[in-house]
Amino acid sequence: MDTTHSYKMDEPIGETRLDHAVQNVLGKGVDRFEGPLKVSGRAPYAYENLPGEKVAFGYIVLSTIGAGKVKSIDTMRARSTAGVLTVIVDKRSPRAAADPNDPAPKPAAGEVTHYGQPLCLVVAESFEVARDAAKLVDVEYEKDEGRFDPIALQDESHVPPPGAMPSVTEKGDFQKAFSQAAVTLDATYTTPSQSHSAMEPHAAVAHWDGDKLKLYGCYQLVSTNVGQLAKALGISKSKVEIVAPYIGGGFGGKLGIGPESVFAAMAAQEIGRPVKIALTRQQVFQATSRRSDTIQRVRLGTTKDGVITAIGHETITSNTPGDEFFEPAGISTVFLYGGENRLIAHKKTDVNILLSSSMRAPGEAVGMLALENAMDEMAEKLGLDPIEFRKRNEPEVDPQDGLPFSSRKLVECMDEGARRFGWDKRNKQPCTRREGEWLVGIGMSSASRKNMIQQSSARVTLSPEGEALVETNMTDIGTGTYTILQQIAAEVLGLPLEKVSVRLGHSNDPDAPGSGGSWGANSSGSSVFVACEGIVEAIAKKLKVKPDEVTLKDGTAIAGNRQTSFADILAGEPIVVTGTFKPGKTSENTHQASYGAHFCEVAVNAYTGETRVRRLLTVAAAGRILNEKTARSQCYGGQIFGIGTALTEELVVDKRTGLMVNHDLAEYHVPVNADVPQLEVVLMEERDHAASPLAGKGIGELAICGVGAAVTNAIYNACGVRVRDYPMTLDKVLRGMPRQSVAQAAE
Repeated sequence: MDTTHSYKMDEPIGETRLDHAVQNVLGKGVDRFEGPLKVSGRAPYAYENLPGEKVAFGYIVLSTIGAGKVKSIDTMRARSTAGVLTVIVDKRSPRAAADPNDPAPKPAAGEVTHYGQPLCLVVAESFEVARDAAKLVDVEYEKDEGRFDPIALQDESHVPPPGAMPSVTEKGDFQKAFSQAAVTLDATYTTPSQSHSAMEPHAAVAHWDGDKLKLYGCYQLVSTNVGQLAKALGISKSKVEIVAPYIGGGFGGKLGIGPESVFAAMAAQEIGRPVKIALTRQQVFQATSRRSDTIQRVRLGTTKDGVITAIGHETITSNTPGDEFFEPAGISTVFLYGGENRLIAHKKTDVNILLSSSMRAPGEAVGMLALENAMDEMAEKLGLDPIEFRKRNEPEVDPQDGLPFSSRKLVECMDEGARRFGWDKRNKQPCTRREGEWLVGIGMSSASRKNMIQQSSARVTLSPEGEALVETNMTDIGTGTYTILQQIAAEVLGLPLEKVSVRLGHSNDPDAPGSGGSWGANSSGSSVFVACEGIVEAIAKKLKVKPDEVTLKDGTAIAGNRQTSFADILAGEPIVVTGTFKPGKTSENTHQASYGAHFCEVAVNAYTGETRVRRLLTVAAAGRILNEKTARSQCYGGQIFGIGTALTEELVVDKRTGLMVNHDLAEYHVPVNADVPQLEVVLMEERDHAASPLAGKGIGELAICGVGAAVTNAIYNACGVRVRDYPMTLDKVLRGMPRQSVAQAAE
């Protein structure tokens, strides 16, 4: 019998079984649950499903203009090609959803809003035939002038509706306080568009059984994606099943359903056979979504001794017309540092460029590039050490609304990082440490990421044989969700890890919030915890004792001086509990965030401007760490992401057409092995009992926040060059290199 158990987070959780671990598996660096399947090639990713079926293959035709209308699509030559089964031309021709809350991909309806917009689908017996026939589709356009240069159009920006945060956040009189401040900084920073560049390209396999659709995809938010896909197809949500157990990375690029899923479903229905579609790497760059470019103006006003009296962070982002998502670059500026007078504002410019959407740490990832560089620039003006300046502006409560912090270890992270990195040996003056032609410097940055928790459900079955099965439509995009949920169930139920199995990514299982916003582990993990607590209560009832009088270990229950096996307790009948966790008042009456600090050492070549990262340390505090190995791995990924953001990563847009010029991994430069030094991550001991029943907070996105600024602050310390236009490529560094730096290097 399936029973339900629920918990709403209206009060801090207090002590739980997790604080008195008996099985002693939670928090440990446990190997990945699905690891053996992945390394042996037995974990099927989206495109690998239905290998034995009589499948057809689809290839999407994209627009070759950036703005205008489609006058006609002539498919005659494509249809006459041997092996072509059909060409789908439909007014519902989809594009990717810019926001996971979008009900469905929006129709093109003949209008072209960006270069590379999906127009139609060629379906054939093989991928190669479909690809070649797609080149034979003739599209006639009526071109418009288009809007392809966000910087040139910034004066035409407008205030968008609230997104992840209000468009405008104010307190006090910023303009007056800034004008009267003893010391001021007014600096503008720009960041380029970026591509998610997940290893697995977007792919879908669609199969119809009567009027029911089963779609194998690579989507991060399965419970939401079902509704998006159903609405796009004009069918009931109950007729759609999505299966996404293994996802080769997402970074936000797979939050909403993409054009491949809608096209695959339409094609499979028309030809009565399963249809596979995988976007090419170039199509992923051109037809899915991007992180928005930004123009960020940061203004700081302080007293003579470095206390902030005015803090302003104004951002202009871009998106396609009608898509009001904006990159919330000021999301951490709202609470990270003190200051009575505050202005955090966002505007959006309409452009005919690929739509922008959430990308790893939307807001903080680019916003802290500007804020943390500005903090260093202001510290120099004040003659203060960068860490000391940040400490002087450490708030006791949320400086915007006065809420208490649920937990906050920013200062502790900075102190621990400084001690480990040797910050006291840092040369205060730039260009003072050299090794031959290399100028060496170190820099730091704060890190913060707002904690978000979501409602989640999970079903846990305890069998008479002493084995547990966890089922939820949560996803694992490479973050370790399988393993973490296995550990939670094993810890609460007192089972060896090998006795716990986990099933993820099937939309018919209980709804979870999916992978995004760093809410996944603690949200879905809390629902597993709640379900397991329900099983503990059921066992206690069978033993006729109170739940807190039961200790579960190694498949047995210990209570009243008796040790009883699960087999004897269950007597042939499994216990099945669906647990539901809901956020509550603690999310409203405390301010919750994860914190950290990054420390970086670089060497800059005085002749070429080349930067090499030598050392990179991240110290992070994110509540209870659920798996030390996967958490550390997430931080490594964030550090590498941050190196790329600082030095190489830039999506180049042709300002004449809107074409993504560097639309592959050969020309879109992400860090490779030679770019990455030995990384170090320190995970601080912390419990945040207001954040979740697990006392944990998100860490996956925290790790990227501020890394790029630590790198560029280190570059300044090395060679005296500040570049406010990311990425800090060698040509930009070389242009600003002081002549004495070259002379010193040559000595």
